[in-house]
Amino acid sequence: MSASAGTGVFVLSLMSIPICYLFNSFIYNNSAEAFLFAGCSTVLILAISARFMLKKKAPEDPLFYVYAVYAFLSVVNLIIGLEQDNIIDGFMTFYLKEADPHINTAHGHMISYWDGCVHYLMYLLMIAAITWGDSYRAIGLYWVGSFLMRATVYILGNAVGKYGTHVGPLFIFHMLYISVSVWACFRIFSQPSTRDMQSTNMQNDQRTGLLGRPLDLLFIIFLIPTLAFCVFRGLVALDCSSKWCQDYTQQYEPYLKDPSAYPKVQMLVSMLYSGPYYIITLYGLLVPGCEWMPDLTLVHSGALAQAQFSHIGASLHTRTPFSYRVPADSQPVFLLVNVLYSLVPQALCYRCCTQPAFFLRPATEKKNE
Repeated sequence: MSASAGTGVFVLSLMSIPICYLFNSFIYNNSAEAFLFAGCSTVLILAISARFMLKKKAPEDPLFYVYAVYAFLSVVNLIIGLEQDNIIDGFMTFYLKEADPHINTAHGHMISYWDGCVHYLMYLLMIAAITWGDSYRAIGLYWVGSFLMRATVYILGNAVGKYGTHVGPLFIFHMLYISVSVWACFRIFSQPSTRDMQSTNMQNDQRTGLLGRPLDLLFIIFLIPTLAFCVFRGLVALDCSSKWCQDYTQQYEPYLKDPSAYPKVQMLVSMLYSGPYYIITLYGLLVPGCEWMPDLTLVHSGALAQAQFSHIGASLHTRTPFSYRVPADSQPVFLLVNVLYSLVPQALCYRCCTQPAFFLRPATEKKNE
């Protein structure tokens, strides 16, 4: 397949920059519904244009068109984040005034930047893989984790936070985005794995004890305090009366008490899902043949990367009230702990995906089952 398909999507995504500027000037005095209709019409026109442009060698994978639209919206989100921080002006002024209030929170800022940079890169990589007929399952699973974490915190945070009563028509549009994305998640999970190892390599790795795998031993040592820290912050979010929890909140992470409820929901979701994940991962590092380990680490790494980026950025952002920001003298400890907490699962994911022999099973065992 020609590379023109991927190039066309890249060019179409960049068209969001002049389109946003023109639409902001054109409908500045209109309603939010008019802006939503105009935005949807633009995306539809671009999708139809791309379809006609690619009609000779159009990709058969429907996710190509989903990610093409998402790439366009990611650039829009990047524009929103830049305008919120007064780096640019005149592109999304009307939207920022009429949109759901959560977009103007520090958490909303970080989501805009994450979607406009990291998700945009993942969309382009998956589109390039589809164009060349390569597998994009690994990148797709990382995106699945990132999307699920973002959507879960967004929905629950809006429901229980101080913006729960400010649900406008744009929320319906966001729910449509979530519905399509969930369908895309199932499509990615249904793709076959491309991992293939020689049985001799698998047998040699799986016969090696834990002491013979120093990297895995190091991961186990790190995962135990990581699990404890995950549960500890969940207890802090639940307003634990312990002196340790109270001191930690006041000295290191007062953002956990922010009335927007996004950080509290973030910590609870991490405790309820990341906590069991770390226990399962400890089992997978000790017992050979756990084929689900590479996929599980990909999903969790994407989720934790998105969560920690939003949490760290929002804890330090000027949009967060001063009383809920990390104190200046505590920032080095805060950054060190949270960066380490973010990097350990990423390193584990890299180890599981690049050296998966310990987690695979011979084809003969699968046939017998």
